[in-house]
Amino acid sequence: MAEIKPLVTMKKIFFYNFFPSKAEEEACEANKTPWVATRELIEIRDIYPAPKIDLENPWQIKKTIIHDEVVLRKLVVPFFETFEYILRYWKLDETKSLVNGYGICVNVWDVTPENDPKKYEGGSVCFRKLYNDDYSLSCMELFNDRGLGVGDEVGLYWDPRNSCFMVKLLSKVNA
Repeated sequence: MAEIKPLVTMKKIFFYNFFPSKAEEEACEANKTPWVATRELIEIRDIYPAPKIDLENPWQIKKTIIHDEVVLRKLVVPFFETFEYILRYWKLDETKSLVNGYGICVNVWDVTPENDPKKYEGGSVCFRKLYNDDYSLSCMELFNDRGLGVGDEVGLYWDPRNSCFMVKLLSKVNA
């Protein structure tokens, strides 16, 4: 019987370079510029298994919507949740584009009415990096269709099988 190997997952992290090489030191001296620490997005083998998605309650990221999100029609996803629950399933090239400031068009399924889910796709649905290293999912139609407001709670997760966001309105303040 063949050995069953566990699934190896890759995790994306930032590698910080705090120490210049001799050539970089010399280049800084020649240009009379200070050394600036850099960071690079890399992939490493994850020693821990990827977080399991519980199909009974898959909402790995839960958000209470704030005023700015309603005004901009964007859900803010914190840095940690983005890397832990979303980007670990993306290809490194896509992730680098995202981290470098390019918006990535994604598909979003609103499964609030589970028997009649609605798909949002195309250029109007975009995932991008914010100035503070958090990320935003902009989907104006979702906000309009659901009437999302301040205090409403939504759950979301990245579905690696279908490469899309799954979103559900968990509770509405002004029902």
